[in-house]
Amino acid sequence: TGVVMLLYLDLAYEQWRGEGKMNSVTDLRDAIYHGAVKRVRPKAMTAAVIIAGLLPIMWSHGAGADVMKRIATPMIGGVITSTLMELLVYPAIFYIWRARRISTS
Repeated sequence: TGVVMLLYLDLAYEQWRGEGKMNSVTDLRDAIYHGAVKRVRPKAMTAAVIIAGLLPIMWSHGAGADVMKRIATPMIGGVITSTLMELLVYPAIFYIWRARRISTS
């Protein structure tokens, strides 16, 4: 999912650059917003559905529930971490990476 986010960010960056809008880091920030916003709803929906599917396992009792809880717990943590990484960290890293190129140009 991170690769898809980077693809959207890069496409937005190239689109703005092709249109001649990439003149400052403020323009870069706007291009990143433009690209990242397209991924918020799909990622949020995917994470919500995965978590909704795993929560009944976390609340289950009976035969095999203890083993399944040990599997579901890290999966829920991974989905939450992946969502935060994709929506917050990757755009920030992309901004730092591309801002260096703009400031040196």
